[in-house]
Amino acid sequence: MENVYYTPEETQQQDLFSLVDNVKSDRTPEDLLFQVMLDLGVLLSSPIEVKEIAGKKVFNVADGFLLACFDHDVTEETVKAIAQMKPYYAVFRDSSMANDSVATNFDQIFETYSPETVRKVL
Repeated sequence: MENVYYTPEETQQQDLFSLVDNVKSDRTPEDLLFQVMLDLGVLLSSPIEVKEIAGKKVFNVADGFLLACFDHDVTEETVKAIAQMKPYYAVFRDSSMANDSVATNFDQIFETYSPETVRKVL
């Protein structure tokens, strides 16, 4: 994640554009996955399968325990397919959502198909 240290009085409006993506530009999806696994206490020795769901790369960790997608332009179709798999954890990047509609409907999609899933957005 980006190192972000600022105070309101030192922040200008033009500075906000640099804060849009909170992930360092040189990080790969695999880097993010391993960081999430560590944060959630998922063993790094867990089996990881890479699947394509609605044209997006999705990491399936420990046979559906954790599903993570860090691709760009994630659509409601992808979110719905992941929710229907009923993982314990589902993780996405905030900047991954294709548009505001997907971001707005994200929680409702999970409430409909898998309300027990713990959702995390980076």
